[in-house]
Amino acid sequence: MTRVLRIHQPGGPDRLAIESLELPAPARGEVRLRHEAIGVDFIDCHHRAGRYPLPALPHGLGLEAVGVVEAIGDGVTGLHCGDRVAYAGGAPGAYAEARNVEAWRLLKVPDGLDATLVAAAFLRGLTAEFLVRRTFKVGPGHRVLVHAAAGGLGVLLCQWLRHVGATVFGTVSTRDKVDCAYTNGCHHVLVRGEASFVDGVRRITAQKGLDVVYDSIGQLTLRDSLRCLHRRGFLIAFGYASGVPAAIELAELANGSFFVTRPRLDDYCSTRQELVRAAEVLFPLLRGGVLRPQVAAVLPLAEAAVAHARLEAGGSMGSFVLVP
Repeated sequence: MTRVLRIHQPGGPDRLAIESLELPAPARGEVRLRHEAIGVDFIDCHHRAGRYPLPALPHGLGLEAVGVVEAIGDGVTGLHCGDRVAYAGGAPGAYAEARNVEAWRLLKVPDGLDATLVAAAFLRGLTAEFLVRRTFKVGPGHRVLVHAAAGGLGVLLCQWLRHVGATVFGTVSTRDKVDCAYTNGCHHVLVRGEASFVDGVRRITAQKGLDVVYDSIGQLTLRDSLRCLHRRGFLIAFGYASGVPAAIELAELANGSFFVTRPRLDDYCSTRQELVRAAEVLFPLLRGGVLRPQVAAVLPLAEAAVAHARLEAGGSMGSFVLVP
């Protein structure tokens, strides 16, 4: 038997229920992992609340974890019992002591990387990789804005953007997050709610605007994010923390010939080859200290509801990690 967290009906954090289930032997192409550390991501809250419906209920939550290989299904090569591996994406279900995972999604964790650090950074780091390098290839001289710059992904994204030479603007929800945003790569930090971040961007750039805006907030910010761009600028909308925004009309994009995209990790790491290439970039940056995930708290698996409540309240800085 293994302990897992599942929901039987969508709703608030109190819907998370810990249960004991029999874990079957790994099927062909699968590996059974004993989890060491589990990452908590905002998309988990969307799954729990029913905003992103799960395939069926009851269902587990969680998209990333670090663990040790315990059993190997038929047809799996290149992995051995005792290997330490990480995964991100695929079907939710990482909130568990142990789990069967598709082998192609597993990447060996380099020696010297702590399980908690990897769990706090793997899905977010893979996301930052495609946002910085592939959705729009950022380099020296680009001016970019990251919303939620003190959040788990925002921290890594700002660090990476600073590393490649961009001028990094960040927004945060409260003044007590300003220092965190500056420490993790921002050149300019704007507090949403104190003043218009659009006015701040326009003032600092002498009305020139930005090359790219990374918007993970959605409803509260998306249209103002468009107003921050210069002509032919890119709006990269990759999350809806405040809710799904109203549809953008094509005519609105004609005001500056703007580009808008809604990228997803599963589309940028859809094959083993894409996943390996992204990890080959990510892991050296973690080992070298270029990327330094900020951990808000490490909590027991049974306290996942606490992490969800704190994430949704918007007051946390960094990532939450669960340990079985």
